[in-house]
Amino acid sequence: MSVTQNYINHVALVLDASSSMSRLSGKVVEVADQQIAYLARRSRELDQETRVTVYVFADKVQCVIYDKDVLRMPSLKQLYRVGGMTALLAAALKSQGELAQTAQLYGDHSFLTFVLTDGQENASHRCPGAPSKEPRELVRAVAEMIATQQDNWTLAVLVPDQMGKREAMQYGFPKDNIAIWDATSTQGLEEAGQVIQEATEKFMVGRTKGIRGSRAVFSAGAEAVNKDTIKAAGLTPVKQSDYRLIPVARDAGIRDWVVESGHTYRTGGAFYQLSKPEKIQARKQIAVLEKQTDLVYTGPEARSLLGLPDVEVRVKPDHNDEFTIFVQSTSVNRKLVSNTRLLLMN
Repeated sequence: MSVTQNYINHVALVLDASSSMSRLSGKVVEVADQQIAYLARRSRELDQETRVTVYVFADKVQCVIYDKDVLRMPSLKQLYRVGGMTALLAAALKSQGELAQTAQLYGDHSFLTFVLTDGQENASHRCPGAPSKEPRELVRAVAEMIATQQDNWTLAVLVPDQMGKREAMQYGFPKDNIAIWDATSTQGLEEAGQVIQEATEKFMVGRTKGIRGSRAVFSAGAEAVNKDTIKAAGLTPVKQSDYRLIPVARDAGIRDWVVESGHTYRTGGAFYQLSKPEKIQARKQIAVLEKQTDLVYTGPEARSLLGLPDVEVRVKPDHNDEFTIFVQSTSVNRKLVSNTRLLLMN
C-alpha cells in the first residue's frame, strides 16, 4: 500500500528585531500572530499541514520557534525582543540553511519564507556564525544560495524603500518576491501583514494546483500567466462561439461601445482589458486571453492563476508577450481605453 502524499507547508517568518523596530514591536507581534491564526484556518480549510518557524535577527540571528504545528503555535509576545543592528544577510543564510535540514519524507513538502526588515544590512559581517567577515562574500553567498534553491522553495522579503529593493535584488531575491512596506507607522506594518497574507493565500491555493514554489509570490498580474501555470491551474478554453473580441478604437464608456459596435449590453457579460494597476473586487471574474490563438480561459481557476485571494486586491497589468488579462465589468460607465480590446461573453 502506497503512502498518501499529503501537502506539508513549512512557513517561516524572519523578523527584523533591530533597535529601529522598537516603536513597532507590539504591532510586529500582533501582525505575526494574525498571520499564524490565518495559516491555521486555511490549513484546515484546504487540508494542508502547515509547520511554522520563526527567526528574529539584530546583531545575531536566533530561531525562536522551529517547524512547529501551526495549530499549536504560541503567541510571539514573549519571544520578540528588539535591540541591535541589522544582520539581514546572516538571517537569510541561517534561516534557509537550517530549514534545508528539515526532513522531507512521505509528503509533498514546500518551503515559504518571509523576511521583514525596516532597514539596510549593516551587521552580518560581525554576526556569530556568519560564513565570512567580508560583506561582498556574504552578498555572493546569499545570491548563490537563492539561485540554487530547489523548485519547492519560495523566499520573499519586505523592505522599507526603493533602495532596500535594489539591494535585495543585488542579494539575489527575485524582483517579484520583493515588496516595499511603509516602515514609519503601525498602519504600514498592518498593510505589510495583509500583503503577506495575500501572498500566502496565493501560495496555498497554488499548492492545490500542483505549484510547489514561486519566484513571483507578490505578483498579481499578467506575469504570473504562462502555458505551464495555465495547465497547472486546470484551465480549459471557452468555446470560441461563446465570446467575441471587439477592438476599442477610442476612449468610451463600456455600455456605449458595446451598443455602438452592434451588440446588446448585458451587465457582467463584458470584460475590459487590464491596462493599468487597479483594485479588483473579490466577486469580479477574470479572463485570460492567449494572444497567438485568441483562446480565452475563465472561471474561478483564472483568479487562482493570478494569485487573487477572495478579498479586494491591487493587480498590475505587467508585460506579457503571450497573454492578456481581462476583468469583468459590472458597471455601465467603465471607461475603456483606446487601442485595447473588449471581451464580450454570449
